[in-house]
Amino acid sequence: MEQFRSWILPDSGAGAGDRKAFFEDALVVLDTNVILSLYEYNHIVRNQVLDALGQISTRLWLPYQVGQEFVRGRHRVLVQRDKELRGAASALDQLLQRAGQAVLDAKDHVKGLLARYANDSAAQAGLDEAINPAAVKAMLSEWQGMLKGHVEQLKSGYDLQPAAIRQVDPVLPELAALFGDRIAPPTDYRVQQRRLEEALSFRFPNRIPPGFADEGKGRPLDQAGDYFIWAEILEKAADPEVKRVLFVSSDKKQDWYEELELNGGKRPWPQLFVELRQRSGAELRIEQPGQFFQGIDEFLAPSAELTSATFDEIDRAAEAVAQRSAEDRPAVRDDNAHTAAPPDGLAVEAYRAAGLTTRTARQLAESERRRHFQWWLIGATVELGFRVPSDDEPLVDVCAAVRSEVRPAPEWYPGTVLAQGEWPYRSDTWVAPWFVQLVRELGETDRLPLQRLAARQVQLRA
Repeated sequence: MEQFRSWILPDSGAGAGDRKAFFEDALVVLDTNVILSLYEYNHIVRNQVLDALGQISTRLWLPYQVGQEFVRGRHRVLVQRDKELRGAASALDQLLQRAGQAVLDAKDHVKGLLARYANDSAAQAGLDEAINPAAVKAMLSEWQGMLKGHVEQLKSGYDLQPAAIRQVDPVLPELAALFGDRIAPPTDYRVQQRRLEEALSFRFPNRIPPGFADEGKGRPLDQAGDYFIWAEILEKAADPEVKRVLFVSSDKKQDWYEELELNGGKRPWPQLFVELRQRSGAELRIEQPGQFFQGIDEFLAPSAELTSATFDEIDRAAEAVAQRSAEDRPAVRDDNAHTAAPPDGLAVEAYRAAGLTTRTARQLAESERRRHFQWWLIGATVELGFRVPSDDEPLVDVCAAVRSEVRPAPEWYPGTVLAQGEWPYRSDTWVAPWFVQLVRELGETDRLPLQRLAARQVQLRA
């Protein structure tokens, strides 16, 4: 019974005694999605979460893989959230326009039935009088205002913008203070190679958790990210002082959770508990973020600020980050834009959305030699709300200019390189070299609209 308890007990033996003990003395490991969620919260919830984590800060430990995923992903969280909210108004307009047209189409359908089967011209005229474009527009306008009001409220409720972490990231110092020096060192390349080979050749084909659900996702190193985290936890738990490990993650994929046939529920895979116990002698508990913060409130220092609404927000944010990561496509950035080709027709769609009309600008927007320009146009038109991105459109973070005290890269030019009167931020910006070349090649008809587009992006990110 003891040897197989992880399989026999409904919770995989997660308690291994008293759940309270895990909150009092366990090594606490937060998955990447949990700490990235700090950028997803509004400032009130973020402060509550940081205060709660402060109660267990001496037992927090950060695997190197989690830290690496965090620093690479923090800007993506802000950009994706900002992209969704900025595109929401245009998406609402399009959806409501389609809804209005559907109402008019339904009216025409009934008119056709009346004409065909009743020859009732009076009823048809009554429908035209009651249901017409002006009436439908008036009917939808109240709902449109209500929906857009909620979107604006969501925008105003967040204090972090993508530009915030380009210069000063207010979240990073808080995390640094929480973890201190309790951060794993970089994994030796030979060890990393051995773990990667073990994951790809043995664990994944045999469906040994965690990580096998990511098989085939991107590069081999990307596929093995979850296993790298788990391998670091196994290594850390071998420390004789570690008796319990509390792992907090919103990841609910099949490589972390087993689906139970009897009641249709889920539980963490028993192999995880068995492997940690065999390798280190330590006991394991896995909790979702909201459940974890409820445990802090219950077992450590109850806080009046941590409410059921806060716990719901914690789970929602962590799940959103995890979902985006699961669906994540590689972002197009300044450093890789020159190697990626946009989907067919996307650059031309962005060219039109930006209000460009000249043949020269369109030719450049379609040129394989102008990838930075193509991607910037694609990203900026979404970021500024000129168009709604498609579901499969890549995330784009390419800037034509930035406001910064420090030159972003040696080849970037100061804003004074652009003409006075045409560029409003000559004294405090840096301009990408490809944009300077673009401006010099284009005539005034093209040059001024593109500079205005770049200036609006600078202003937005300031």
